Amino acid sequence: MKKKFNLEDLDCANCAAKMEEAIKEIPGVINASVNFLAQKMMIEAPDDQFDAIVEKAVACIAKVEPDCKVIL
Repeated sequence: MKKKFNLEDLDCANCAAKMEEAIKEIPGVINASVNFLAQKMMIEAPDDQFDAIVEKAVACIAKVEPDCKVIL
């Protein structure tokens, strides 16, 4: 499954790059991207693991930039 999510209050491109790296390291993630200019995150992962991976990705984002919110 591949899905895009809107991000709110993502303040810097460097943080977006750190988020993307952290999300790609989550076991099961096939591909991921965090676009600072578009304020979007894309995650591709197996259907049976997708919800758990999204939860972990949200946690990664909160760790890098606590003010950033993922619109699920």
